[in-house]
Amino acid sequence: MMRAFRYSPFCGAAMALLVSGCSKSDGYSQQQRLCIAQKFPGYDSTKMDECVAACKACLNGNTITCTTSCTLKGAK
Repeated sequence: MMRAFRYSPFCGAAMALLVSGCSKSDGYSQQQRLCIAQKFPGYDSTKMDECVAACKACLNGNTITCTTSCTLKGAK
């Protein structure tokens, strides 16, 4: 006979963290998205030069931090 599995608040919180970690959110604020859309029409985040330029212009990054961030996001 199988025992019934009871959910605890801890299990609910753990599941919420697991699910939120799998989301495809880019982590940009609404203001940052608006800046990118205005300054870079047709923006393609997978292109390193576009990603770095958008990061520097709209996210107040520098070449090193933006290149690292874009690389981690999959830009080539």
